[in-house]
Amino acid sequence: MKIKEISKLEEIARNVRKGIIEEVYAGKSGHPGGSLSCADILTVLYFNQMNINPKEAKSPSRDRFVLSKGHASPALYSTLANRGYFDKKELLTFRGIDSILQGHPDMKNIPGVDMSTGSLGQGLSVANGMALASKLINNKARVYCLVGDGEIEEGQIWEAAMSAAHYNLDNLCLIIDNNNLQIDGTVQEVMSSYPIDEKFRSFGFHVISIDGHNIQQLIEAFDSAKTVKQKPTVIIAKTIKGKGVSYMEGRVQWHGKAPNEEQYNQAIEELEG
Repeated sequence: MKIKEISKLEEIARNVRKGIIEEVYAGKSGHPGGSLSCADILTVLYFNQMNINPKEAKSPSRDRFVLSKGHASPALYSTLANRGYFDKKELLTFRGIDSILQGHPDMKNIPGVDMSTGSLGQGLSVANGMALASKLINNKARVYCLVGDGEIEEGQIWEAAMSAAHYNLDNLCLIIDNNNLQIDGTVQEVMSSYPIDEKFRSFGFHVISIDGHNIQQLIEAFDSAKTVKQKPTVIIAKTIKGKGVSYMEGRVQWHGKAPNEEQYNQAIEELEG
């Protein structure tokens, strides 16, 4: 891919991150850390990979996206707003009493949201259903599902993984936001899921491991997943929690905490710089 095109995607990712900070600051609550870590992933999906059209948000032939780690909704909302599904001004209403932008994604009221999520561990099961349904009706749509590395401690994830391989869901791409931090500490401290690659390989997945902040690697990984036949793909994206904001990077306390005014100004200055 040309350097100019990659630079454009990097610029969009910065704007997505700015939106995340603006949302959480305006709402005085939310989950900035895990939203910032997946911003590059969502940018590449929505601006480079997925077959979508904001003007036909319910098109039967569209690709689907399931944000299983629903608490990272600021990342999805900012991505959708930047992609043109709704006005960016809506981001400033995040978690407001009359806002469509609830703390977790709502498929009934938010344009572009394919699944209501929030209860961790359930997204892959839903994505399986979407992928299987597409196969049964010969729909060419692909299904993407983003989960957290803490989330894969849930048993339902592994039941769903077994099911995805059993039904040869090669139109399914699972992405793991591997930032190695969850609400109570590191993944190793809470309930280690490592080695993640070997586990998914043993469950019948095609496994790709990348730097989740490298736009070129993300594009190549998603392109590669489209060529895989007879098995689902998992992309293990190594990321940094709080990526893009210096004082948030790699710090578990920013899992679910809003910045104050001084912190907000610093974050926006860093992202604009």
